[in-house]
Amino acid sequence: MSRKNEISREKLPEIRDSVTHKFSIMGHEGYLTVGLFEDGRPGEIFIKMAKEGSTLSGLVQGFCRAFSIALQYGLPVEEAVLRFKGMRFEPFGTTSNPEIPEAMSIIDYVARYMELHFLEDGEGRRQRL
Repeated sequence: MSRKNEISREKLPEIRDSVTHKFSIMGHEGYLTVGLFEDGRPGEIFIKMAKEGSTLSGLVQGFCRAFSIALQYGLPVEEAVLRFKGMRFEPFGTTSNPEIPEAMSIIDYVARYMELHFLEDGEGRRQRL
């Protein structure tokens, strides 16, 4: 079976820059790490939750793996933000980040963080969707 219009996966460099951000949503602490392609675009995300082994931690790891693969296959950050921003489930509420004072979920928080730090308008300024 031949695959026409096959999409290829863009691999991250073996040694890559990344950004790590500590956050808390209603007392649920975690660390978001965004691995970057050489041009500064996000290419992978990892979230380490304080309560290892929990169902929440496992689901978050699955989300990160799927999100990372989507980025490597060309999903624009803008599209991811549009799809994930506003998702609501526990934990939700106040956060430790003054730029994002409240989040509807961990996934909403990640989308809003990506929006603030990795999207720019045509004039090089960060944009909010």
